Amino acid sequence: MRIHALPITFVAALLAGSAHAEGEGRYRMEKTETGFVRLDTLSGEISLCREQEGQIVCRMAADERAAFEQELDLLTKRVEALEKGGATAQTGAKPALPTDEEIDRTMTIMEKMMQRFMGIVKNLEGGEEETAPEKETVPQKT
Repeated sequence: MRIHALPITFVAALLAGSAHAEGEGRYRMEKTETGFVRLDTLSGEISLCREQEGQIVCRMAADERAAFEQELDLLTKRVEALEKGGATAQTGAKPALPTDEEIDRTMTIMEKMMQRFMGIVKNLEGGEEETAPEKETVPQKT
């Protein structure tokens, strides 16, 4: 079953008229001397359209095309860099493990924290006031 194409001016008028009448629609088309200009009302992109073999064919405007190609090149380079980085990560590059000195230092810090915490718990259980182990207690004067 073959569908016959409507005359291009009728389709353009229908699209333009419905966009103006309802105030909605993503695209607006305006007739120019050489064809049509299609405006994407969401993104603001403009396309130049012409009739070819009974159909409307739209192409991006030159400045938008250059920006599109620049963005496409940038994304292509980023994908290539990620693929190269992923390949090196899969080939056996292991994360660096901490040295013995770093482990010892970390364990010393953790031990001090646990000792202080356990001291606080003991003081709370005994109902005593907490005193710092390094400081001397100062007698209270009355």
